[in-house]
Amino acid sequence: MKRIYFLFLIFTTIFYGQQKDSIPDKESDKKLKVFYAKPGVQFQTMDGDYKMKLNFRVQFRGYLNFDADPTTIDDFQNFDNGINVNRARMKVGGNAYKSWLKYYFEYDLEGSNLLNFEFMIERWKFLKFRVGQWKSRYSVERMISSGKQQTLERSLINRAFTIDRQRGASVYGNLEGKGAANISYWASVFTGTGRGNRSNDDKHMMYMGRLQWNISGEEVKFTGSDLNYSDKFTTYIATATVTNKSKYTRFSTSGGGFLEGFEDAEDGQYRVNQYLIEANFRYKGWYYQQEYHWKEIEDKIYDTPMTHLTGHYAQLGYLIGQKINFLPKDFEVYGRHSVFNPNRELKDDLQFEYTVGLNWFIFGHNNKITAEYSYLDYESIDMVSNQTGSRYRLQWDISF
Repeated sequence: MKRIYFLFLIFTTIFYGQQKDSIPDKESDKKLKVFYAKPGVQFQTMDGDYKMKLNFRVQFRGYLNFDADPTTIDDFQNFDNGINVNRARMKVGGNAYKSWLKYYFEYDLEGSNLLNFEFMIERWKFLKFRVGQWKSRYSVERMISSGKQQTLERSLINRAFTIDRQRGASVYGNLEGKGAANISYWASVFTGTGRGNRSNDDKHMMYMGRLQWNISGEEVKFTGSDLNYSDKFTTYIATATVTNKSKYTRFSTSGGGFLEGFEDAEDGQYRVNQYLIEANFRYKGWYYQQEYHWKEIEDKIYDTPMTHLTGHYAQLGYLIGQKINFLPKDFEVYGRHSVFNPNRELKDDLQFEYTVGLNWFIFGHNNKITAEYSYLDYESIDMVSNQTGSRYRLQWDISF
């Protein structure tokens, strides 16, 4: 709770400071207006130089058999049922002193963790800067907030390939070419040790780059589903790459972690290189999202064979409520197929996910109910210990 009080102290100081120190030409420019910002409450001066939006999000989830994806075949033996608060977040963002000097904070109320603290200089569209801790702009599945994604939860392959939240600095922007010449880019350097770690473990930083070709001539927002029932076909193709040397072989909201078989690690033990190719489009209620991932893990201390991982998913959804009169107009059906190979040298060691779901967008992504069914099939090289299982989940996600 001390962190929450500290955040409020920062924002209060910003707004008090601008009122005390600035001498505007027009006193009315610095008058404060307060309004509902769909979702949350927004405080803003009349000239827009100071802005603060505060909102909360809660995600209630019930499940049968299991919730999180099993990581091993043995996990299929530990099925259970439950109802929980899956996520509870406080979000604060806006700008201070100038409209292009921006900030954003996100706090995990359930786990008492500061997830995001980032400051941006976004004066020019083609050249922007960011410092702090944030969700890296690597893969679209992880970039899209869990409250704005099409599916109830991210795919089977996300755990192994996301680089999640990191601390560092980034330069990014959009080269505003006309038509298909529109390109977006991100170049970042991180400590490479995940959320919550203040320093690097071995003097080797994490480097990330992403290049996105906006074929339809405009930047695509990182939100799932085509809730606006777009008249224009909007699409992009992107590629990204990352290299890092540390003791970690995976990352999550909890910070740095370890893939199976890499748990007993020393500082700087593993060189991890990875890349992805992804595509995305939306048009007249249709929304499509696809990613292919490749990852290489090299042990820099002990002479062990290099490990290669691959993963792929594709998902498609449609606002079926636009065509069926007795359904709510913002009613969506979607499906996803994922394949994960944790070690390409073991070609029969594969994991499959088949998911179908329904969304009812009561108030867009800010208030939605999702029902989802998944069938998981984990194969093993001995073809004896294969395991399959079905999962049922129901979720209400609300922002206010």
